[in-house]
Amino acid sequence: MTGRNGSFRLRRTGLAVLAVPLLIAAGSPSAKEKDPLAADVERWEKYVRENPSKDEFWTQIKDSVTPAIARTQQALKEGRRLLALQRLASWRANLTGQVYVEKLPAAQRTDDKTFETEWARVGKEIPKTSGSASSAPVANLRPAALRAIGEAALPQVRGFYDASLEYGRNTMANFGLFYIGAALGQRDFVEFLGTLHEAAPRPAKEPRSLSAEMDVLEADLLAAYRPPASIDRHSEFIGASATLNEARELEDAALRYGALLRYLQAALRIAPLRPAPATPPTAEDVAKKLKQWESRFSEIQSDDSIGRIFLESAQSDLAAAASGGSLATAAAIVDDVLPRYFASLEPAPAPRARPDSRVTVTLVRWPYT
Repeated sequence: MTGRNGSFRLRRTGLAVLAVPLLIAAGSPSAKEKDPLAADVERWEKYVRENPSKDEFWTQIKDSVTPAIARTQQALKEGRRLLALQRLASWRANLTGQVYVEKLPAAQRTDDKTFETEWARVGKEIPKTSGSASSAPVANLRPAALRAIGEAALPQVRGFYDASLEYGRNTMANFGLFYIGAALGQRDFVEFLGTLHEAAPRPAKEPRSLSAEMDVLEADLLAAYRPPASIDRHSEFIGASATLNEARELEDAALRYGALLRYLQAALRIAPLRPAPATPPTAEDVAKKLKQWESRFSEIQSDDSIGRIFLESAQSDLAAAASGGSLATAAAIVDDVLPRYFASLEPAPAPRARPDSRVTVTLVRWPYT
């Protein structure tokens, strides 16, 4: 498939574990209140831990989400609530899809007629469009990080539902049902975000278009897509490209809070695919830069919660580096992601002159096809 300017854009294919890959900056609930964020994480952790199923598909999901849940709980323990919510958003839909399938009688999970009937029934509950920035479920969410996570989840409701029909027809009914459940789960997740709404201490600044920056980031990704990295790390390229493509779709839908979040997440996924620096980062260097960024955040006059998701992530990774955490991820945030966030707060750069687009396509016939 061709991307903008005639470039080739990688696409995610197959049944992938979501990585998608979303408030509370103003403070945590009082001791007398039940924290809805912590309660939701606890509920899902208990479900995963106590689910006795030996189904192969469930085992794959469980192996994927178990460490992700632990990282979410760790972020909550550290008081990094923005980071915890973002991590929750990355794995929650997988579990809602699984719960949906498990609620059906075993004989119906693989029955094509049951699947088609259920698909038609649920279609009456699913919004007809992917949503927009004015959609009631997200338009009033505060702080900005909460809205960004909501905007990123909103199109997935329709996206998962639409994909479920052909996926179920071309694989097995239970996989189509799984995506129906994921669609309903994302719809409910957007509603759940409303329970986390808080008045932000500072007004949110409407994010600007990042289309030009996305073009540059895509060019970086394509430049890195060369052997041996393109072979050895193919799945990482697919994931990075999918996140960037999602950012573009959110941009096109004018869901710019979500687009900013996904753009920064794409940058974080692309950073390790570039050639490694001649001198590896040290914990001391990363800590020094992180302190400088913390100072910059104190100067922002508007709601800075989207950027603080990544600030909290770098702080968490740096703290865990001594025990095997990812120092490289923290370094990528302070060297690449946070500069991009602060640049997004400034006026858009002057557009670059674009060369004429040229595409060379080589068709190779795979044997026996």
